[in-house]
Amino acid sequence: MSVRAFIYTVFVTLAIAGVAAVSVGLYTDGSLAVSGWTDAVLPGPLSEKHAFLSDKCETCHAPTKGVEAAACIACHTTAAADLGKQATAFHATSKECRGCHLEHAGRVRPTKMDHTMLLRSGAFPQDRNTSARAIAGQMVTDLKEFLGVPNSVEAEKAGLDCVSCHSNREPHRGLFGRECGSCHALDSWRIAQFLHPSPTSKECAQCHQAPPSHYMHHFVMMDQMVTGQKHASVNQCFLCHRTDSFNDIKGIGWLKHH
Repeated sequence: MSVRAFIYTVFVTLAIAGVAAVSVGLYTDGSLAVSGWTDAVLPGPLSEKHAFLSDKCETCHAPTKGVEAAACIACHTTAAADLGKQATAFHATSKECRGCHLEHAGRVRPTKMDHTMLLRSGAFPQDRNTSARAIAGQMVTDLKEFLGVPNSVEAEKAGLDCVSCHSNREPHRGLFGRECGSCHALDSWRIAQFLHPSPTSKECAQCHQAPPSHYMHHFVMMDQMVTGQKHASVNQCFLCHRTDSFNDIKGIGWLKHH
């Protein structure tokens, strides 16, 4: 063996031994076992609430397993009151946190409301996927998102019972039925193609509930006086409001005094 080959072999052996020693140390003693190690592998800053864990990787990451829901639950047991709220009660049966709560994305709230993930994480009883199939489905979805391939969400819309979470804040008063997915997407509640009825329509009260102040003396003292509509009734929204925003008052402009 030449001297050059010998030196190369020794270098590679030492490198492998060093990596092995670091790995063993990290595995047995935690992320603080090797000074500066976390700075070298940290994919990005944690959110503000989790920033104190920046140098304690093992708090969330389990060796050879990654982030497990049990680690999240151990810290968030104090949020048990949220399980009693209709819109957040699904957390009680969800078996996966990472689908909606993404970390190392900067100092922003680690929340991403991915409704399709609710099915894959087992948050709804009708999801019969095994863990392996759920993970495979997530990988396919992530790959499609990376490649820019559109996902078909019809199956997810059929599986999710939107009203079970949103009925207590449903603004349509049941007029549009229970099939929320026929209008709303799963990644955003906004409807880009929504066309508001004509500004000349006088049936605003069918969909819009007046604020509490309109049913008090405030309506006579302020609202009718400001708009000049002294004889307007509460359900005659069209006399004072424009359709682009309820705070855009006819003849006045943008006004928010409540």
